[in-house]
Amino acid sequence: MKNNIARLHDCYGCGVCTSVCPVKIIELRENSAGFYEPVITDHDKCIECGLCLKVCAFNHKDIALKTSDIDSYAGWSNNAVIRQRGSSGGVGFEIGKHLIENGYTACGVEYNVGNERAEHFLADNIEAFARSIGSKYIPSFTQTAFEQIDRKGKYLITGTPCQIDSFRRYIKHLKKEDNFILLDFFCHGVPSMLLWRNYLHEIESAIGKANFVSWRNKTGGWHDSWNINIDSVSSENVDCDNFYDINTPEKIHSYQSRWKGGDLFYKFFLGNYCLNKCCYKSCKYKRFASSADIRIGDLWGKTFAGDNLGTSGIVAFTDAGRKLLGELEHCTLQPVSNVTVAEGQMAKSPSFPLIYNRVIRQLTHGMTLRRIYDSTIRYYRILTLPRRAWARLKRKISKH
Repeated sequence: MKNNIARLHDCYGCGVCTSVCPVKIIELRENSAGFYEPVITDHDKCIECGLCLKVCAFNHKDIALKTSDIDSYAGWSNNAVIRQRGSSGGVGFEIGKHLIENGYTACGVEYNVGNERAEHFLADNIEAFARSIGSKYIPSFTQTAFEQIDRKGKYLITGTPCQIDSFRRYIKHLKKEDNFILLDFFCHGVPSMLLWRNYLHEIESAIGKANFVSWRNKTGGWHDSWNINIDSVSSENVDCDNFYDINTPEKIHSYQSRWKGGDLFYKFFLGNYCLNKCCYKSCKYKRFASSADIRIGDLWGKTFAGDNLGTSGIVAFTDAGRKLLGELEHCTLQPVSNVTVAEGQMAKSPSFPLIYNRVIRQLTHGMTLRRIYDSTIRYYRILTLPRRAWARLKRKISKH
């Protein structure tokens, strides 16, 4: 086998290898399980330079950034509209806004309703970058955006910790780290696109073709944001662009996709029943393990339990990250302990569920989420109840 990424399986699917390949024979494609992975399109053209393996975070046991000096904050945007639109405190958008105003191009993630997927995209103005507001709890397709990056330009790159780790290796190889600010987030893992499409198509069968999707919409408050808002092309009196207009406080009155007993997408996702296999076995990025300049996320835990507007937990890992946070004039930042920021964040990867292959197979065959949950997951939860109760007890004991 040649010296390229064809030797890797169940990787992160970050897509950075597609950009570094000098002969452009690597494409990011969705596999049968619903995750992105690199594919060599012409093995005969491979020159065995090994660059795809050099920048691949999955191919290394360590992470690219070595640091033990971190600063932690609680924060939020002072703009009430930005704070309400964001999944937590809106600090991620404020970072991009500030850098765009200072000559950077921002690489964020938007939901493409036509392609039914999340996609990285480049924005050189604030209005365009606004389409990155809010979380997208599905894998993102990176290849198109990453290949458009001009190595001589200045960029903010946002992404999952594994995407950012590979990207750090990429810009180290280019000797261009000073041109980039890297931003990641506390990551739970990414679920299969099969889950998302089954979920979406079930809703569309009731309301029509979707033209807007918002995860964790806070119209009901931060602590009641575990739903997905979806509008269809037939919706009346709904202007979906209002959601991305940071100058208007108007709310979107959209279809909240709740099932009785809780939203099924989150039951599958947060229950860890169909994450990428590497999220169980190969994640190196929990808590404060990061190759980013800054990490953000919801600041769960006791300290801000009374807040219902949204608060971001923020961690600076580099001097560039600390300098940037000091320049954010339109945010409130409060220094907090690392313990406070880590409250509620995953300390380790989830356990691989024994029903994983069955769930993926059922999703592949288009079985409804309710039927999968009732026929497979519900019984699995009953069987694993003693193990989960023991794990919960150990967590309580460790806190005292």
